[in-house]
Amino acid sequence: MERTRWVNVAILMCLFAICCGREINVKHKRHLADYNHTLATTLVEYASAVYMSDMTQLFTWTCPRCNDLTEGFEVIELIVDVQHCLQGFVGVAKDLNAIVIAFRGTQEHSIPNWIEDLHWKQLDLNYPGMPDAMVHHGFYFAYHNTTVRPGVVNAVKRAKELYGNLDIMVTGHSMGGAMAAFCGLDLTVNHETGNVQVVTFGQPRIGNAAFVSYYGELVPNTIRVTNGHDIVPHLPPYYPHFAQKTYHHFPREVWLYNIGFGSLVYTVEKVCDDSGEDPTCSRSVSGNSISEHLAYYGVKMGGESTCKVIMDPRLAAYSTEDFEGNVILSRDPFASIVKTTTEPNVPSDVI
Repeated sequence: MERTRWVNVAILMCLFAICCGREINVKHKRHLADYNHTLATTLVEYASAVYMSDMTQLFTWTCPRCNDLTEGFEVIELIVDVQHCLQGFVGVAKDLNAIVIAFRGTQEHSIPNWIEDLHWKQLDLNYPGMPDAMVHHGFYFAYHNTTVRPGVVNAVKRAKELYGNLDIMVTGHSMGGAMAAFCGLDLTVNHETGNVQVVTFGQPRIGNAAFVSYYGELVPNTIRVTNGHDIVPHLPPYYPHFAQKTYHHFPREVWLYNIGFGSLVYTVEKVCDDSGEDPTCSRSVSGNSISEHLAYYGVKMGGESTCKVIMDPRLAAYSTEDFEGNVILSRDPFASIVKTTTEPNVPSDVI
């Protein structure tokens, strides 16, 4: 009798191990995003521009990265959370007929430490209103518990009042991509905003499989672009044998990688499956490159090795500052903005 009981226990343990060890396959009933190369190469320029530290150039859209495919963009609100080293903007791209929201990623000087920290990050926060869904507390906090979220939500509301019910495109690189994903979900769930599209670059994992399932249903029009051996999309680590507890990417991934030799090298843009963890895409290579994290589609990502920003004193009329030094610059796109071209004897303030 005792022997039979132990045999049954052993069988149950084996079944449990098999179930837990099987790699989870996240499927989605709704249609996933179709990859659009032109849109991705446009949004990557917004994800690059948001790194700029000269607020005057960024607010007036005259920065060195504020041209080419983003020319004519009208910034409505620029949010600078100095306390947490965060930055984002909201504006209208008439050529896309859309409101564009962009979030800055981690500054270059802190990337190695940030990557090392991500190797050990655990799922540590229950996402509100989603049973069993868990997320990365730091990424969640960066969007939800700073000046960024109210600034973005208010700017989107104002943009819709000015321009009507435009589509919304949210983008960001690295940690900015994580914030973009939380923003897209927030606008869809908590503010009942339709037509939300998210395109991120070099984004880390932000939640578990349960979170991914909810996210995929609610924000299906999402593309995660990964590049070669970029280390960040491999973080925090994915452990297929602990499928319910591990971090998991949401779909749809588009993996950029080079093939060929010498001068015959060209880039492949592979559209991956609907699992979020396609083993034939970026997971098929070792994620060991920081340099491939800092350039997407040939566009430089990242900025100066500081969280300080430069702002012309004449922009004071457009800015509000809280007691912690965080700044929001707002403007009416239909009103003229003060001319801010550099002139002699007009100093700039460093925040």
